[in-house]
Amino acid sequence: MRALVVYESMFGNTQAVARAIADGLETWAAVDVVEVNAAPTVLADDISLLVVGGPTHAFGLSRESTRRDAATQTAGTLVSTGAGIREWLSRIAHPTTEIAAAAFDTKINKSWLPGSAAKAAHKRMRWLRFRMAAAPESFYVTGATGPLVEGELDRARAWGERLGSMRASPNNAAGLGSGE
Repeated sequence: MRALVVYESMFGNTQAVARAIADGLETWAAVDVVEVNAAPTVLADDISLLVVGGPTHAFGLSRESTRRDAATQTAGTLVSTGAGIREWLSRIAHPTTEIAAAAFDTKINKSWLPGSAAKAAHKRMRWLRFRMAAAPESFYVTGATGPLVEGELDRARAWGERLGSMRASPNNAAGLGSGE
């Protein structure tokens, strides 16, 4: 099994989560971790799992305007400076083989804030005919620029390991849900 983890990240939090998920997946598969602007639009035939993640902006996937607004919140260098997950998903080819997929996001740790980039990506990937292997997953930051809530990288690593385990043994959903 080979997995591809594609992420969009403004301040580095989603990038860190993507790498932690990949660390968990590496127990079960060869994994490539790619920033969205370097991600292929045609997936290689040997990819059996696609994991996509980005920050939640304005209740869903980022847009050019929300990325521009996010850039004003830091004097530091941004990780993703071009198109985001929304645009990438609109450009990728429908898979020619069955590819399982999962989506994650980072979002502010406030229970009253609705919306999820992971749910939006999940819906788009289902429309693209990916077989969703897990329900959308959120990882939490303390504020707009972070940092991640304590323990989130461990949780991301464990989620990646469970996702890999489930792909290696489809009868063992490992608590990830059906994704549908």
